[in-house]
Parts: sequence; structure tokens; C-alpha cells
Amino acid sequence: MIRKIEIPEEVEVEVTDAGVNVKGNGEEVNVDIGHPLVDITSGNGSVTIETKQDNRKVSSISNTFKSKIENAIEGVMEGYEYKLKLIYKHFPMEVRTQGNKLVVSNFLGEKEDREADILEGVEVEVDDEDIFVRGADKDKVGQTAANIESNMQAPNKKDRRVFEDGIYIVEKPSTES
Repeated sequence: MIRKIEIPEEVEVEVTDAGVNVKGNGEEVNVDIGHPLVDITSGNGSVTIETKQDNRKVSSISNTFKSKIENAIEGVMEGYEYKLKLIYKHFPMEVRTQGNKLVVSNFLGEKEDREADILEGVEVEVDDEDIFVRGADKDKVGQTAANIESNMQAPNKKDRRVFEDGIYIVEKPSTES
């Protein structure tokens, strides 16, 4: 089975042994993909994904590779953005970025700061009670937003109906592809 992805003129795609490198608009996304039953080549303004066997498992792997490459192309052209909301009732929180971490002080009155990892190539902007996570790599942007949300929720021993404090994802990229 052969799948083709058209490459826009402003985007450059390079297929290597380790995966696919997509460059454009000053951004670069490296997609680490590879499988012995799937060949990926580029040329003539397109990327071709060809399977060596025609079965469901290999077909689903090639569909995943196609989606990852399309996401990388869209990421370098337009980028991805998640919006998170800071919610607190009990203790006002202070949120800031510090290097490759998002640091939250005074979460539920805790004396120690809480931290969430910001992955490489991802930008986090704190604007009052809104937090914007942006970048070209869809996987890294989504993982960074998930790191923030999962590390900034009330402990399980607290009643979630009362202690709604935390940082929550309120908007994420659409999945129209």
C-alpha cells in the first residue's frame, strides 16, 4: 500500500535512517519513526510511505507515520497551542517559568513549590490566570500541557468537589485532519 503526502513549497522534508526532519518558517521538527516493513522516501514535492506487506497491522503503522509527518508539516507552518486555566478558591497561587520548568508557589498553601517539566522546543507563557503552551511539535506541546495539568491538581485525599484548585487544559488544537 502506498500513501503520499504533498509537501508545501515553504516546507523542507528530509528522510533519514532515524526518521523524518521537517523544516519551515524557522521551525524544525524531528519525527523519530521507522519500521522494517515500511519504507519512507521523499522527492518531487511529496513524501511516499510504502508498506512491504498488505495487512492490518502494517497498514495501521503506516497510517500513524503519515499522521505524524502531516502533524510535523502543520506544526512548522502554523504551530500548536494549548490554553490552560489557573483555578483557585482557597489560596492564591503564583505561577512562573524558571528555565525548563513551570513553578507554582502556594498551591493549596503548600510550603514547597510544585514544578512541571517544559519539554525542549516548547514555549510557555503565563498571562495572569491563563497559561499558553506553544510549539511546532504536537507531541511535545501536548505532553508539556499534560505535565502541567497532572502536577497541579489537588491530592487524592482531598475532596475534588471542594478543592477544585489546580491548572486545567481548557483549549487544545482541533483534530480536523
